[in-house]
Amino acid sequence: MTDTSSITIPKIVRVIPRNRNIEFLLLFFASGIYAYELAQVQLSVLKVLTPELFFYWLPPTLFSFAIHYILRRRASEADPMILPIAVILNTLGLSMIYRLDLGAIANDNPEQFGSRQIIWTMVAMTVAALVIIYVPSHLFLRRYVYVSMLIGIALLLAPSLPLIGRSINGARLWIGIGPFTFQPGELAKIALTVFFAGYLVTRRESLALTGRKILGMRIPRARELGPILVIWAASLIVLVLQRDLGTSLLYFGLFIVLVYVATGRAIYVVVGLTMFLTGALVASRLMGYVSGRIDSWLNPFDQANYDAVGGSYQLAQGIFGLAHGNLLGTGLGGGIPHLVPLAESDFIIASLGEELGLVGMFAILTLYLLFVSRGMRIGFNHPDDFSKLLATGLSFVIALQCFIVIGGVTRVVPLTGLTTPLLAAGGSSLLANWIIVGVLLRISDSIGNGENFSEPTTISSGVR
Repeated sequence: MTDTSSITIPKIVRVIPRNRNIEFLLLFFASGIYAYELAQVQLSVLKVLTPELFFYWLPPTLFSFAIHYILRRRASEADPMILPIAVILNTLGLSMIYRLDLGAIANDNPEQFGSRQIIWTMVAMTVAALVIIYVPSHLFLRRYVYVSMLIGIALLLAPSLPLIGRSINGARLWIGIGPFTFQPGELAKIALTVFFAGYLVTRRESLALTGRKILGMRIPRARELGPILVIWAASLIVLVLQRDLGTSLLYFGLFIVLVYVATGRAIYVVVGLTMFLTGALVASRLMGYVSGRIDSWLNPFDQANYDAVGGSYQLAQGIFGLAHGNLLGTGLGGGIPHLVPLAESDFIIASLGEELGLVGMFAILTLYLLFVSRGMRIGFNHPDDFSKLLATGLSFVIALQCFIVIGGVTRVVPLTGLTTPLLAAGGSSLLANWIIVGVLLRISDSIGNGENFSEPTTISSGVR
């Protein structure tokens, strides 16, 4: 008979990946920065610290660490940089919005945005957490490619409806029911990214390998150019109906980049840019709104444009604010950002540039660059082509939106009705971008945990 008295059963030890420990330290650092920002705002404006600081600091901090705990339990191999970067950008926006609220109170302006943004932050973080918990694999989205297309088109065209559509500052990008307004285009970009990724996975062979060679370059057939023509026409319809150049550029640019990633053929980028620039030029000649925006962009300090309704006053004030910030800025609470219309949303970059200076602007751009680069890294390292295109598309849409918005404020491109991701006041934008954060975390986790993909692929990303 075997003696079992000396047999010991080893304990099962759950090993926490190093990624999560790095993420915890970065979140701790981000929460400290956020507390410092709020304290500086209060000391600069109120000259004293008040308990209101904890109202702004505590909810985002607790919710961010809650997401971190969920990642430890449900997605332990997820990228450790994405969540801290998103939290830093979100809380920096909250600090500036709170600073603008204090300035508004001092100037007897009853309109406040800080409390509303705190609520939207909690809602957005909760939705991102639900994505991580209840979406075991992002690959199920492949089943709903054309459903995503219909949802995206419906959301995109919703502001054009006669009863619920709202026009703000000349651009028809919102829907409204009573006092509640929402920008459905922010969610449409996610749905359309899913559709583009799923569509291009099935059509990339014909897009990449067919066509005639002319001067050493393979020109696609008319049939392969059909989808590009459809998206181009849709972007022009958006330009006409919603009167916003940035939104149409966002969706068309997203599709062209995904076509390039899927096929590796630069000809599609050349053709796409030519088509969009041609359409925008024609629209600028035929549509007074577009031509007015371009004229205000080219001549913002012209007195006629400066004094005109919907002219260059906002743009010029934003430029003055950036110039006032100089290299190091005035410090949080030390500037006068309330002189710029919509300083909490469309022009929050101008507000931050004034009080953080050029150095602060470079830091913000670096954070966006890190976020986008981590998303691109997730896409290019993923073995599944749908995941590759989805992660790349979601990352690029953040990058392109940042370029359109920040470029508009700094007079690189004409102004648009889009908002800066994660920074600006607005629930729809915040919700959509936190969903993107959740999806990217889920995709990155599938790389590390060796998820079994139902349709493995052998074709590379196509980037050459």
